[in-house]
Amino acid sequence: MSIKSTVPETLPAGWTPSFSAATIHDAEVTRHLDNVLPALESLRSQSGRLSEWGTELAHRLLAGHRLLAAGNGGSAAEAQHLTAELVGRFDDERAPFSAISLHAESSAVTALSNDYGYEEVFARQVRAHGRAGDVLVLLSTSGRSPNLLNAVRTARERGITTWALTGSGPNPLSEACDQAITVDAIAANAQEGHLIAVHAVCRAFDAEVARRTGPYSGGQP
Repeated sequence: MSIKSTVPETLPAGWTPSFSAATIHDAEVTRHLDNVLPALESLRSQSGRLSEWGTELAHRLLAGHRLLAAGNGGSAAEAQHLTAELVGRFDDERAPFSAISLHAESSAVTALSNDYGYEEVFARQVRAHGRAGDVLVLLSTSGRSPNLLNAVRTARERGITTWALTGSGPNPLSEACDQAITVDAIAANAQEGHLIAVHAVCRAFDAEVARRTGPYSGGQP
């Protein structure tokens, strides 16, 4: 028995692309791509700090310390990208390093949000996982998320170094952290800039691990 396809042979008239609309949308896409350039230039002006972060992070993690990272929404995805590069690898083969995304443990996040409120969801995990000498990286395009600001305060109490990746600064998060890289661009492009920043930090991190341990040792801490 043949089964009749449920897919129509022709699209309904309402599905036909509007070329005038496509032209308008093309202008929006071009404008978005053009707005990547200020984000990139903002990062280029802070390349020294990106290099310093990668180098310092290598020193800390090789000494047995840990990276904690957190963000909300798209910034959570970027934070998780960073921890994945460290637990896995960036380019060349090397040892895994301890890095935890605080937003990625769904049962803990929902339990803490339910019991303590979402503003405490990261601070309590910093108390649980963080130790003096660790690094906490917080990502936010606005730099105003209460749960990230609470995490900074807790980290300071425990001797944990805090770094922020934010949108345009100064903002509350960039001022609260020990160091910050602020991307001078609109929110969407600042967030894209954060991915470039993450990769730049990883590039410096891997270079310093290789320098300290040798290129063929696997970077064993």
